[in-house]
Amino acid sequence: MTASAPAATHELSHLDALEAESVHIFREVAAQFERPGMLFSGGKDSVVMFHLARKAFWPAPMPFPLMHVDTGHNFDEVIEYRDRVVAETGTQLLVSSVQDDIDAGRVVEDTSPGASRNRLQTTSLLRGIQENRFDAVFGGARRDEEKARAKERVFSFRDAFGSWDPRAQRPELWSLYNGKHRRGEHIRVFPLSNWTELDIWQYIEREDIDLPPIYYAHEREVVERDGMLLANTRFLKLYEGEEFHTETVRFRTVGDATCTGAVESTASTNAEVVAEVAATRVTERGATRADDRISEAGMEDRKKEGYF
Repeated sequence: MTASAPAATHELSHLDALEAESVHIFREVAAQFERPGMLFSGGKDSVVMFHLARKAFWPAPMPFPLMHVDTGHNFDEVIEYRDRVVAETGTQLLVSSVQDDIDAGRVVEDTSPGASRNRLQTTSLLRGIQENRFDAVFGGARRDEEKARAKERVFSFRDAFGSWDPRAQRPELWSLYNGKHRRGEHIRVFPLSNWTELDIWQYIEREDIDLPPIYYAHEREVVERDGMLLANTRFLKLYEGEEFHTETVRFRTVGDATCTGAVESTASTNAEVVAEVAATRVTERGATRADDRISEAGMEDRKKEGYF
């Protein structure tokens, strides 16, 4: 009697392994929590996260709503994209507006040139979580983006004030996630923690995921400030002596239009963006987000206050 040949094994590709991990995280949250929600800005990471969540529960609908923390200073192309995607997929979208908090006197806006509403998002985020009684909230943050985010676990415990303590992280051995919390507390969940910017773009290319057009090369009026190219929008105030000029640019990340810079680029397709990202040595937040330059611990300080 001759021995039979061993069965062929299928080894997951790098992207397949990341996708499987993210799908597992979504299903784990659905099993452990009563009222999860997902942050959705229309940026590339939240778009990929949304795509993965729909895969995780297909053909059933995604069992939680989207929430956009809206600064009111968004790029028009991104808001148009957000509304189109929500309409096409029939997904529930909740909006927690910074302008509502300004009008109610919960926060005070700095209207000087160079000011941003980005830090004001924390109040609107925490209010949205409380009003919708979310006990878990998905975010698209990745560990490779910024050193404070590199400290995060996949399940990030937040106390009743939304605060994060980097010294009180829970172990996650063997991909076992502890969602235990008391009423009023919640867990921030990061399904893309182990992805890199290059992984995100390779996945976008493979899955042919639609994105807002500002992620691809286009001509735009910009002004150079602090080593960044800030776009001409109705929200940006020029300093004395500054002037706009036209460049061919694209955006690597999308946030408040007053603090998110563009990069010079001719990459107009997913394949060209993948090649460009593979060659860069600076993270997208480090290169194009003025709000991360407040101090060495700027992001960590905001996370302790309740930011993602």
